Amino acid sequence: MSELVRIAVDAMGGDNAPGEIIKGAVDALNESDRIAVTLLGDEKKVKAELSQYQYPFDRLSICPTTEVIEMAEPPVKAIHDKKDSSIVRGMRMVKEGEADAFVTAGSTGATLVGGQILVGRIKGIERPPLAPLMPTAKGPVLLIDCGANVDPRSSHLVQFAQMGSIYYENMIGKQNPRVALYNIGAEKEKGNSLVKETYPLLEQLPDINFVGNIEARDIPQGAADVVVCDAFTGNAILKMYEGVAITLLGEVKKGLLSSLRSKIGAFLIKPALKDTLKKFSVTTYGGAPLLGLTGLVVKTHGSAKAIEVKNSILQCETFKEKNINGQFRDRMHLVDRTRHTTTTAKTDR
Repeated sequence: MSELVRIAVDAMGGDNAPGEIIKGAVDALNESDRIAVTLLGDEKKVKAELSQYQYPFDRLSICPTTEVIEMAEPPVKAIHDKKDSSIVRGMRMVKEGEADAFVTAGSTGATLVGGQILVGRIKGIERPPLAPLMPTAKGPVLLIDCGANVDPRSSHLVQFAQMGSIYYENMIGKQNPRVALYNIGAEKEKGNSLVKETYPLLEQLPDINFVGNIEARDIPQGAADVVVCDAFTGNAILKMYEGVAITLLGEVKKGLLSSLRSKIGAFLIKPALKDTLKKFSVTTYGGAPLLGLTGLVVKTHGSAKAIEVKNSILQCETFKEKNINGQFRDRMHLVDRTRHTTTTAKTDR
């Protein structure tokens, strides 16, 4: 058997920790025999949750921690002060080579800060973006950035496009994915100064399939595979996307249960409806990786249930096996701006 992919999981982060987190980890272990999981958190609580499950004991371990970074804590201070927190310990495991990836549903701010300070960026990567996969009518779309860089430069967006294209190609298996730049119109002349400056740079990139601007209404239709934007815009798109989906699902359920006739109809269409709703579930694709770090960090929703945690863990397996970080180094012609030299695979490994 090939070498196991080692994944550290924050058992204490998120609204549903530790129960749903641990269930997701167990489900991932039972689904794949190519991963090993380390749960970080309160040892007593973790063991109590694990006692109700069957799982491969030789591929699961516990790393006891005594602190938890809460959602509302200032990220930089929390990372500095709570060195025995599950987030800090997990990221240090990645930094020190004890784990290939770290998954957390905990504080987004602490995850972003810890990723850059504790794990560190690949040489030549200017800013690491958060990049979740979201459902569309034609398959998943990668939204990059959705929360890490609210005031990026055009050079950052260019790297987002390159990383997004490589990541999508490997995770989804689609060659030459369509890369679009988010804008308020399809015309090249529209948009703010950042978008106008970025557009011609993306046009000139030989290694991506740039298809021009994309408007928000076209994203759910699957008009592009990778959508590039600043984090302020991306986060608004993501939250609106999720909010509309939840609202529509609630209204559909309410309508189907409003009368005897509609209940009979609901029973008849239930199989087809279930398949359709599953296609548009954000939990299908796992969490959002913080791309461009020397090791993989994946942030799942704070409200993540077991299925999303499981899929977040399994996506780490694919990321490692496809050597996506190696592809970033080899295919992006990165420049180490601190040395003013081209960073190659040999100098960075």
